[in-house]
Amino acid sequence: MMANPPFRGVLVPVATPFREDLSPDTKALVGHCRWLLDQGADGLALFGTTSEANSLGLDERLELLEAVVAAGIPAARLMPGTGACALPDAVRLTAHAAGLGCGGVLMLPPFYYKGVGEAGLTAFFIELVERVGDARLRLYLYHIPPIAQVGIPFGLLDELARRFPDTLAGIKDSSGDWEHTASLLAEYPQLAVFPGSETLLLDGLRHGGAGCITATGNINPAGIRAVFTQWETDEADTLQAHASAVRRAVQGHPMIPAVKAILARIHGDAGWRQVRPPLQELDRSVEVELLSAVTAAGLELPAA
Repeated sequence: MMANPPFRGVLVPVATPFREDLSPDTKALVGHCRWLLDQGADGLALFGTTSEANSLGLDERLELLEAVVAAGIPAARLMPGTGACALPDAVRLTAHAAGLGCGGVLMLPPFYYKGVGEAGLTAFFIELVERVGDARLRLYLYHIPPIAQVGIPFGLLDELARRFPDTLAGIKDSSGDWEHTASLLAEYPQLAVFPGSETLLLDGLRHGGAGCITATGNINPAGIRAVFTQWETDEADTLQAHASAVRRAVQGHPMIPAVKAILARIHGDAGWRQVRPPLQELDRSVEVELLSAVTAAGLELPAA
């Protein structure tokens, strides 16, 4: 049996705040985690794409996760990203998360070498699970070919499900392709399948999905969770339309700087605008346009 039940609901790849010197702001991170949970987020996927995880050093990721747990954020609500191109780094991050009692880990494939075959990817994940060797480990794979250029093939899922049925728990599908998501839902009913955008949340739930893991959960957790909690009611389509409208307003801009600009308004802290190079903050004129667009889409923001 798995140590914890599979995640369900709205999970947020938590944005990482940085100070002016580009060091992570642990206090602001913990505060944002608490706000997200208070707003109804079901889980926190620290160190996801929106978290700028691949701009964080290995030790930074280890230390931030420890700090969040030490601050009282329940480890069982955490699904930290532990993917890395180097197998030893992925093992270290994953074993650390499992040892802290995290509810699961979200893992990119090793994405540097393009054109590797399914056998190579499968060997990577088998080696990882065996090296971690922790029965508490619950593994959620992260399929995001538009960014990683290396996906999660169905054959890999088949082999991991056969070898490690109590470890492989689910998959985040950020392909943006509903047909792919629908195929995952049909082929792997035993797995928790999460679309990577709330625009597909209602369709996913109607086909047996577990929820969604979405960047804009950082700014609209309550609105997105309303879709999850009321998906079987007459209000579901209207709630989905509202959530999707906010998403569309944001995704017309670079996603991470846009989310952080909105968080600066939500938290009343201009420091949230800071991103790590090579990312760049939004121009102020673009930020004004963005804030106007999300407000028009129905997102309630504090006054400036």
